[in-house]
Amino acid sequence: MLKKIPKMLSPDLVHALMQMGHGDEIVLADGNFPGHSLHGRVIRCDGLGIPPLLDAILELLPLDPYAGHQAALMSVVPGDKVVPTIWDTYREVIARHDASAQIAFEERFAFYERARGAYAIVVTGEEALYGNILLKKGVL
Repeated sequence: MLKKIPKMLSPDLVHALMQMGHGDEIVLADGNFPGHSLHGRVIRCDGLGIPPLLDAILELLPLDPYAGHQAALMSVVPGDKVVPTIWDTYREVIARHDASAQIAFEERFAFYERARGAYAIVVTGEEALYGNILLKKGVL
């Protein structure tokens, strides 16, 4: 064990965060996300919800201040009646770590395509629909 690394972050996840460079992206995916069919580098965090994991990751991961947005969410599919209240939680968590961070919205298939180009996908046990979030790494 090491000091100051949140205990919920596995060695594989910390390793991925360390290997990422400026501008690389990581997806925190809900339990419904097709992570393994989209990407070869998938980190499993099945027992965790995204909000506490996001909070732990942002203890270590700087967000990219040079990007137009530092995070992206999957937009609700037109006609779907879901209201993703978890987005408010994500905004609160991100704001605690970076008050200037901006969040964009991506259409479902555009989000999948962006996830294909991410450094890694972290598949969680998050049950909230539209609970996926993408983060862009910055510099210290």
